[in-house]
Amino acid sequence: MATGLLTPPDVSPLPIESYRHLPDSGLEQRISQVKSELGESLLILGHHYQQDQVIRFADLRGDSLKLSQLAAGSQNCRSIVFCGVHFMAETADILSRPEVQVFLPDLSAGCSMADMADLDSVEAAWADLGEIIDTKDLMPVTYINSTAELKAFCGRHGGIVCTSSNARAVLEWALASHRRALFFPDQHLGRNTARTMGIPLEQMVIWDPRLNLGGNTEEAIDGSRILLWKGHCSVHQMFKPGHVTQFRHQFPGIQILVHPECMMEVVAVADLVGSTEFIIQTIERAPAGSSWAIGTELHLVNRLAAEHPDKTIHFLSPMVCMCATMYRIDLAHLAWCLENLARGTPVNLIRVASETANWARIALERMLVLK
Repeated sequence: MATGLLTPPDVSPLPIESYRHLPDSGLEQRISQVKSELGESLLILGHHYQQDQVIRFADLRGDSLKLSQLAAGSQNCRSIVFCGVHFMAETADILSRPEVQVFLPDLSAGCSMADMADLDSVEAAWADLGEIIDTKDLMPVTYINSTAELKAFCGRHGGIVCTSSNARAVLEWALASHRRALFFPDQHLGRNTARTMGIPLEQMVIWDPRLNLGGNTEEAIDGSRILLWKGHCSVHQMFKPGHVTQFRHQFPGIQILVHPECMMEVVAVADLVGSTEFIIQTIERAPAGSSWAIGTELHLVNRLAAEHPDKTIHFLSPMVCMCATMYRIDLAHLAWCLENLARGTPVNLIRVASETANWARIALERMLVLK
């Protein structure tokens, strides 16, 4: 088995430039070779939004939390290559065994939603809110689509992480002990979840970090139950109520299935709303001959259509809206990352600082207890 242990420590990593113009067939062969060489010591994780040519090499598929949990439960791997985005690799590093190293094939694979809430802005908002309300009665809740620093912020302040599948359970837990919750970075998941709990819109306020008091009056903040950070997913933002109307008119009897990161107006007119895993399971269980329009990332919808030819599956938007940052993980970067790992010149190691990891783990574990 090639482990790279004999490679001299002063040898430089192979350059990514030497991979960019290789044919897909050659890259696929080289990826398969490294997987064979490293065996069970290597675990490749593939998020559902990945390109088909990449995800076919994944040992495990899932959403961000599921993949990190599966990685944490692996007893044989020593290296994880995460075909996803940066915050996912961070979560895998936080939850994995200390001796496991996590790598991201392309460090530019970030998340526009996660970038909409940074630690400085959240800490500033927390301080501003403390001038108006008692922050001891305010629970910070971060969507898992956020940086390790924000997960750690929640850990330090008694807060918690949520996913799209357990957001309601998390918010119910938060509001059972606190008057209010500060939900970031995705306003739509927070609003849609709070509405299912019966919280009226007038008790939800948007916090825009660029504006004084988030763009709110002191009275509005004082009367709030949910403070929603002004963030969104650029993919799910593309779906509009008019798209639902158009599909219903064109295909009578079609069912509309959307992710809760979609805006409230879309969720309100959909037939079913749920997480990525929920969407996949719904299509798997749907009867043959059924017709669907799905509002989530394009690669996943196309894959579901290919895997279920007995059903008619449409992408809800007439425009192409894939996750551009996920798309940055391609065969060239995967091969480059794997071959450097095998030869002992690893690249793109994701390592969360110890204190940040400890506090982030606390926030994650609070969530995992609820599942």
